[in-house]
This record gives sequence, structure tokens and C-alpha cells, in this order.
Amino acid sequence: MWINDIIDRIKLPFREEKELFSALYSILGFYPRHIEYYKQALLHKSVGKKNEKGRPLNNERLEFLGDAILDAVVGHIVYSHFEGKREGFLTNTRSKLVSRATLGKLSQEMGIPQLITSAGHSTSHNSYMSGNAFEALVGAIYLDRGYDACMRFMEKRILSQLINLDKVAYKEVNFKSKLLEWSQKNRVKMEFRDLKQTKDAQTGSPVFTTQVFIEGIEGCKGTGYSKKESHQQASKETLQRLRREPQFIDAIFASKADRTKMEEEPVMAAPDIDKLQKEHENFIIEQETASTGLQPKKDWSGQNKPAADTPQKAKEADFDEELTLDDITATPQEKTREEIIAEAEAAAFAEGV
Repeated sequence: MWINDIIDRIKLPFREEKELFSALYSILGFYPRHIEYYKQALLHKSVGKKNEKGRPLNNERLEFLGDAILDAVVGHIVYSHFEGKREGFLTNTRSKLVSRATLGKLSQEMGIPQLITSAGHSTSHNSYMSGNAFEALVGAIYLDRGYDACMRFMEKRILSQLINLDKVAYKEVNFKSKLLEWSQKNRVKMEFRDLKQTKDAQTGSPVFTTQVFIEGIEGCKGTGYSKKESHQQASKETLQRLRREPQFIDAIFASKADRTKMEEEPVMAAPDIDKLQKEHENFIIEQETASTGLQPKKDWSGQNKPAADTPQKAKEADFDEELTLDDITATPQEKTREEIIAEAEAAAFAEGV
């Protein structure tokens, strides 16, 4: 009799929380031993629940624990997977895998937001809340089953099914080139200023901080374990700001307008005063231009015309003469034989005179 009571007592919570057990099994790949850890991992602080001692009861502490466990587990996996890779590469890859954006997307894919208890109406589109819940679940796994269970969960449920580790490690959107392209198209000046270099408190690795400046206007800052990474982060944040803040763009182009107004045309060399004086006094028209060898021409009155000073002008002058209307008559008439002889005689007589 007492055995049946014990069995019923064991089955009771399972019957009451059958849906939660089933949902967690589909996510984790195993049934929880201590369901209270997982219930707390899915409890958002907005609910305002307190424990028997009056202290807040939510997933923040489990989130803190899960964050530390994730760093260790993912670091272990990355270290084993990429043999021979340097510390900077390993750190960068781990950062991508445990970033808020990655964890939020993983949580969405696994259906974790639907299990979160919060005071809000919907958590399905809150990636920040979803990523925190993912970390809290890792913390719950650690307390429930230990470090090895966390390792198996990340290897078998995450990296083998939801994430391509090699693709994450080597694929990188070049935000810097995108920002440079934007600045060149809009003809604005842009520069990256490396502000400082510090050391990570936990690993001792160098951390670089960079800031973008566009037309002298301060853009966003970025940090990373290399200058390249900090430039990328600063570019990404600045691109987002350009899309979200029209006043930021207005300030950039106002600064550009001020700069272009202040810029002057290049100053030419001062003219030669003696040469100018000589050219001013040389008002006599030369009969032959030495540079072209062109002879002066006669105009319609028989006077000498000044030669063109360049071959091009000479060509234009000839072209103008060809277009005179002197030889064109409205109704051309043919001369008689007598008229031609008379004109010839008159011309001969005139030459004799």
C-alpha cells in the first residue's frame, strides 16, 4: 500500500507539469531531475515573484551562472575543434557563439520564449529576454546534472543541429567596407581613430577601442581583441545609427557644407610683371609670325591683314574667307563672247597705263 502511495506521489508532479516536462525534453534531450531549477530559469523578473524569505525569485542568478558555464563550455569546444588556431581567433569565435544576438536566435529556434513566464503579453520577439533565458537554462542544467551534461547539450543539441561552427567562425560581414562605400558615394570624409588599448580583466588579452568620425562628427565606438575587430564593431554601430537617426546624417552633411565653403581653389603663381609690361607695349602688328610662318593676307581693300597667331586661328580665318558672299548672285548670267573680249581689252589697257 505504502509503495503505491510513493509511486503516486512521484507521478503527481509529473502529471501536473506534464506539458513543461515534455517541452523541456524536446529542448534539452533529457528529462529534468529537479524541475524547480528550470522553472526558475524561465521566470522573468517582471513577474515580481518572491521566495519564502521575501527575496526576488527570477532567472537572473541562473543567468549569471549560465553565462560563466557557456564561456567555459564553448571555449572548450572551440579549442578542441580548431587545432593550431591562435588565441585571438578562438576568442573571436567564442564571442560570436555566445553573443546576445546568437543566443537570442537560438532561443527562438528552440521555442524557449513560449515557455518564459513574464508580466508582458508576448516574449516571442524579445531576443534580449530570450537570450537571458537560454543562459539561465544552461545554469539550470549545470545545477541539475553537472558540467558534462552542459557539454553534451551544447555539442549534440546546439552545434550538431542548429549551428555550423566553421561557418560561424569564418563568415564575417565586412561592415567597414559598407561604411566606406557609403562615405565615398556621398563624398564625405571619414576616419577611424584608435582611442586606447587595454587588457581583458579575465584573460589578459589586449582589447582595442576605436571610434568613427565622419566630417569631424563623432560616430560610434567599437571594441575588440584586434584593431580589425574594433573597426568592424565601430562601423556596424555607426551604420545602425545612420539608419535610425536622421539628425545624425543632417549634422554630417551640415559639417560637409561648412568644409566645402571654406575650401578655396588652388592659387596660381603670381604673373611676371615685366612680361605683362612688354606685352602691353608691343602694340605693333608683326608682318610675319615666327612660330607659325604664316604670311599676312590681304583683305577686300587690298590692305595687309594680320596673320593668325595660331594654326587653328589661321584655319578659321581661311574658313571665314571661303564663306564670303561676294561671288554669289541670285541669278547667275552667262557672258557673251563680245563682252568677254571687251573686258580682256579693258584689262590690257589698264595694265599698260
